[in-house]
Amino acid sequence: MSNSLLPTSPSIRRASTRRRAGSNLPPLQDSHHGALQAIRTFLKGRICYDAFPISFRLIVLDTKLSVKRALQCLLMNSVVSAPLWNSDKSEFAGMLTVLDIIHLIQYYWRTRASYDFATEDSSIEIETELGVAQPPLLRKHPDNTLYEAAQVLVQTHARRLPLLDYDSDTGHEVIVSTLTQYRLLKFISINCHQEIQKLNLSLRRLKIGTYVAASLPTDVSEGQNPYHPIATATLNTTVFSVVHMFSELSISAVPIINEDGIVVNLYETVDVMTLVRSGSYQSLDLTISEALKQRSVDFPGVVICTASDSLGTLLQLIKKRRVHRLVVVEGEEEEKKGGRKGRLMGIITLSDVLRYIMGAGTIAEAHEPRQSQTQTPSISAPPSEGPSSPTVSTSPTILTVPPTA
Repeated sequence: MSNSLLPTSPSIRRASTRRRAGSNLPPLQDSHHGALQAIRTFLKGRICYDAFPISFRLIVLDTKLSVKRALQCLLMNSVVSAPLWNSDKSEFAGMLTVLDIIHLIQYYWRTRASYDFATEDSSIEIETELGVAQPPLLRKHPDNTLYEAAQVLVQTHARRLPLLDYDSDTGHEVIVSTLTQYRLLKFISINCHQEIQKLNLSLRRLKIGTYVAASLPTDVSEGQNPYHPIATATLNTTVFSVVHMFSELSISAVPIINEDGIVVNLYETVDVMTLVRSGSYQSLDLTISEALKQRSVDFPGVVICTASDSLGTLLQLIKKRRVHRLVVVEGEEEEKKGGRKGRLMGIITLSDVLRYIMGAGTIAEAHEPRQSQTQTPSISAPPSEGPSSPTVSTSPTILTVPPTA
């Protein structure tokens, strides 16, 4: 018998004596970075279609509609934005958002003219006259990955991304849906539960959001904003003054504070839309205190947190309820160092959260940084006076402050 046909003994693999290189990061940071990388890998393996809810509606507005009609349509359908369609060219024409309405309201309130017959075309001229930048015409295909869509949202600072397909028969564009920051982050929070549990580092260390530059309000010179770079208002501030902040800074909310800097409420762009529901922009002369009395009774309240809360806790909150921003206030740690519990410290938007998850942020070396690296400032608005309502706890330190009468 040939030796080549004889069974051979299995080779014995010797165990390697080489030691693997360990991570230079502490265990908690190593776990945190690993979770972030897992989330990004997850987004690269999912397409925009995957984030669609089982059932949804899409409101599309023709560019020929008057601004007043378009505003009524948004209010009637309880939406704050809608894609625009050019019926003459059969093509996508952009997005109509609350901020566009704010620009128009500011212009027509100043000129005391009527915007009953203003169209989307005229709004472009108005935005140019106001000196505000026109948003880029963004779009993505529903088959693009969520990672690619998130990159566009982060790079352009957009809050929503239109998703367009093409009709196979005519070749014309078809508006399928819009992907918002909230929808994307909620999709992550639902599907990346284990990874989110590992995001235990505090918001203070992660430098997520925009924070007050001065350590104490008394550290700034007289006449300067003690909460710079965050825009704030009080109950006595007029609505138009806040509308000007919305338009000039391209922000969607302003914290309302009292004389001690304690956050009492938040005034948002959607609150302005409620005031002009009837088309009367003269109501912008009202004070914030008076305007808040006209706010809907189902207003969910102001969501606040402290810098000690974790990114994981924030994402878990997004999974449970519709949250667009969190106001960061001083907590027990700051109070021990001479601060005041509940005083405005910063503001975190969904843009800040998404930007960090996509890799635009780093873990801070300092123990307690006062100012973040975010590029888009946020605004805080003062709350209305009156007896306080009981707070609803959603986590150990993230609270919901219901509106006061």
